[in-house]
Amino acid sequence: MSKWIAAVLVVLLVVARAEAQATKPATTKAVTQEDLERQFAEMLSGSTLVGKFTEERTPRPEPAKPGDDRYTLSKVQKLYGDNWLFVARIQYGEHDVSVPIMLPVKWAGDTPVITVTDAKIPGLGTYTARVMFYRDEYAGTWSGGNHGGHLWGKIERAKPATQPSK
Repeated sequence: MSKWIAAVLVVLLVVARAEAQATKPATTKAVTQEDLERQFAEMLSGSTLVGKFTEERTPRPEPAKPGDDRYTLSKVQKLYGDNWLFVARIQYGEHDVSVPIMLPVKWAGDTPVITVTDAKIPGLGTYTARVMFYRDEYAGTWSGGNHGGHLWGKIERAKPATQPSK
């Protein structure tokens, strides 16, 4: 009987130790909302979003091939509340415009999502979009008037300028 009790005690000790380790507090500091916002601004400022977009609302005999688009972001900064300033050069199709745009950014946990509804973009028109960013990629939906579709791509950061050798 004493061997049986000893075996049960060993099992209980092993289980208790495993539970204690599983409930240990994390040794890394939790990321704050301010940290997430700073990282988002740093990730996008000085970067270029290089990707594709689809046009799916215009009826056609065959689906259109995705088009290329580029959004060169010289500066991205939080203004107040959910509002952010994007200083952008927007290039797609025949369009090539540089504009400062105030866009609302919502957060899904640690993931920022541009959320615009019927926003007037100078030189381009009125658009609705939901675009999420994660690591070095972005994806979303867009619409403007009677056209719209999907967009996706990579976030390319500017390469640091090299110093001329002396």
